[in-house]
Amino acid sequence: MSAADKPPANEPSSFAFNEDNLKKAAAIVSKYPEGRQASAVMPLLDLAQRQHDGWLSRAAMDYIADYLGMPPIRVYEVATFYTMFNLKPVGRHHVQVCTNLACWLRGSDDVVNVCRNKLGIGFGETTADGEFTLSEVECLGACVNAPMMQINDDYYEDLSPETTEAVLDDLRNGKTPKTGSQIGRCSSEPVGGLTSLTEVAGSPEAAKATKSAKTAGRRKKEDDG
Repeated sequence: MSAADKPPANEPSSFAFNEDNLKKAAAIVSKYPEGRQASAVMPLLDLAQRQHDGWLSRAAMDYIADYLGMPPIRVYEVATFYTMFNLKPVGRHHVQVCTNLACWLRGSDDVVNVCRNKLGIGFGETTADGEFTLSEVECLGACVNAPMMQINDDYYEDLSPETTEAVLDDLRNGKTPKTGSQIGRCSSEPVGGLTSLTEVAGSPEAAKATKSAKTAGRRKKEDDG
């Protein structure tokens, strides 16, 4: 979708940061050198999107352009390039399924099918009650824990058809589903557990392992000598 496309039917005629976001915007702009305030365009667009129910209206983009002293077209170029910016209304739960290579190899097609069947919508569509929007996205940077999806600001990783359905059910029922790995993996560690760096630095176990390694090294030198 481009900024030149026909605007949504509920496109607002105006936009302005609320008091809290005005303070946040000023703090963001202050991080950049004098005359380089245009560099703040992405965080300010994100701020505007969060204030405006998860999407950017033309009025919001024009407001950001005026706030930063930029030609509106420059703001449109940014907003239409990055998929993190939504140029039409989205549901309360924006379900973004990664279908890039790592996720595809690990079963993203199954995740997509569950979402389609469970929600009754396809990519780019929103449920009639406004609760869910389904989107296909490129790599979200959690390849080790593929397949995965992002819903609003949260990642759900190591998905199966069953856990995908459970996440959607929890959201539908007003519950808070478990974020991150759905198989109990800690961060991006190997599924079978750590194979290196298995002791915490400074712990008695680590000190014992270090002492044993030094002793073994010394004996080897003695034997070689």
